[in-house]
Amino acid sequence: MRVFPLKSLSVSLGLVLAPTVGAYDLPAVNLGFTSFLDGAPPAGPGWYAQQYFQFYRDGRLKDVDGDDMRLPTGRGLEKAEVDVNISLTQLVYQSDQELALGGKWGLNLMLPLVDFDLDPEDNFALSANGANLGDLLIGPYLQWDPIMGPNGPTFVQRVELQMLLPTGAYDADDALNPGSNVFSFNPYWAATAFLAPKWTLSWRLHYLWNAENSDPFGPLGADDSQAGQAIHVNFASAYEVLPNRLRLGINGYYLKQFTENKLDGHDLSDTKEQVLGIGPGLVYHFSQHDHLFANVYWETWAENRTEGSRVNLRYVHHFH
Repeated sequence: MRVFPLKSLSVSLGLVLAPTVGAYDLPAVNLGFTSFLDGAPPAGPGWYAQQYFQFYRDGRLKDVDGDDMRLPTGRGLEKAEVDVNISLTQLVYQSDQELALGGKWGLNLMLPLVDFDLDPEDNFALSANGANLGDLLIGPYLQWDPIMGPNGPTFVQRVELQMLLPTGAYDADDALNPGSNVFSFNPYWAATAFLAPKWTLSWRLHYLWNAENSDPFGPLGADDSQAGQAIHVNFASAYEVLPNRLRLGINGYYLKQFTENKLDGHDLSDTKEQVLGIGPGLVYHFSQHDHLFANVYWETWAENRTEGSRVNLRYVHHFH
């Protein structure tokens, strides 16, 4: 999801929306899509198909102080909320050929389909670009074999040079778009530590850099804009309650933007985004080749972005 800032459409709109000018500009990134056992594909080399469904609900638009943003309507000022439905299809190839530093190469391709529901829909400030394809993600990576201990694996990790290409639907007249209209570099380090035979801790740590948008949201009246740099991390810990079948645990994510957004090359103050999400989750192993992940997240500490709840479903199949 991408929510763009607003400059004054009129004097009154400018006063209402001033706290959010220049914010809400980061592209859609991996917040909670991945969780348990993230350090390696579950069944070794080969092709994987993964399907995600994420349902984001009651996403209240927050300003720089974390207060609810209100939008002007014919009835007065009303709290702004957005629901988002995301279907994401992923294809992964994991080779058995070693490259640099003993890592085995692989390739990750992902394509989302995004649908927005903005409330109040009849507001005078924000509009949404309807259900459509989001940006294509391409990620070459290196996967390392597990480090083994006396009772099995102790640690496994992967590094991916993830890139978001500006292929998704984008309209400069809309504030909410499936695509970002920019190239983004979003590399990560993912790992799983086996703290005990049945207890695991996993994380995926990303860095995010965004190129300039040469066609920013129209009412900005600018030639270009650029979202700031950020870090974001997914984290999860699970315990095996049914041998080789069911793991239960806790999962979360945190995003922190550390440089300001830019408009026509100039920094904009108070535009850094932040959010924390946390909740319960599970992974069910139908077999070594089929796995179902389910995660729930409740968000807090949001600044300059939405704050709501997410339900994430992910099915993984290994072709063997």
